[in-house]
Amino acid sequence: MKTVSLLALLSLVAVVDLAVASWPKRQTAGAANSDGVRPEMLVSTQWLADHLKDPNVVVLHLADNVSDYKRGHITGARYLAMKKIMTDNGPISAELPTVDQLQKTFSELGVGDNNRVVIYATNWFPSAARAYFTLDYLGHGDKAALLDGGVEQWLAENRPVSGETPKFSPATFTPHVHENFRALMDEIKNDVDAKPGEEPEQIVDARPARRYNAGHLAGASNVYWQDTLVSEDNPVFQSPEKLRAIYASHGIVPGKKIVTYCEVGLQASHGYFLAKYLGYDAAMYDGSYQEWSSKNLPVVKGDAKR
Repeated sequence: MKTVSLLALLSLVAVVDLAVASWPKRQTAGAANSDGVRPEMLVSTQWLADHLKDPNVVVLHLADNVSDYKRGHITGARYLAMKKIMTDNGPISAELPTVDQLQKTFSELGVGDNNRVVIYATNWFPSAARAYFTLDYLGHGDKAALLDGGVEQWLAENRPVSGETPKFSPATFTPHVHENFRALMDEIKNDVDAKPGEEPEQIVDARPARRYNAGHLAGASNVYWQDTLVSEDNPVFQSPEKLRAIYASHGIVPGKKIVTYCEVGLQASHGYFLAKYLGYDAAMYDGSYQEWSSKNLPVVKGDAKR
């Protein structure tokens, strides 16, 4: 019996090692990520197609309603409702649920401590980044990635979808919370109120220009999330070089922390993902403009930062 158990254990380890080894790796020398870019945070449609049967890879389909999922999803994908990762908290309509609630959600989805997670959304592209932010906050971000181009790219390539719900078992999901990834109002106020000569964090407003000009936090740069993708019809990420050029054009410099915000924390999650992807220390202001304006705190109107 001991021999059989040992062989079974070795087989399991081999399967896990194979899946981990095949996950996109962050290169360390002489490559495009020598400036800190983290390519392992994005997987291509081809990579996902090649790894759908990997036992260590969990694919999550983000949507508001299960009917969206049942109409068709990437084969093997598991349904994650947006309401499971965002909760209405009175004046703030889209805050993180409690850690216990999130642990229960991911455990029930069969996301274990060693599982690699690939995320896509069908209701709105930034929703996938919100799930990434949530997993990163819980300490699972180094094992999570977005599907580059999302399900739109998958369908454009005529890849198959399914209406069947896959079978899976609950798993042990252990949170290791990173509170510093979630910016609260006091942190943002310190940045907004920074005096000349002080070095505040870099605030990035991920909303479209019209919303930024209607009112934004003092000192914030406007990097609309949509502009970081090739196009609305081709929602793959721009190259790291172009993304860095976008940052540079807005005066965002390497080596300083970025804090993102938007209306309620969805577009800002995309901005957070982008900052982490490019190797920045980053946080996301979960309350975002909704919380800020509910306190009648001052804002700047127009396209000037201050």
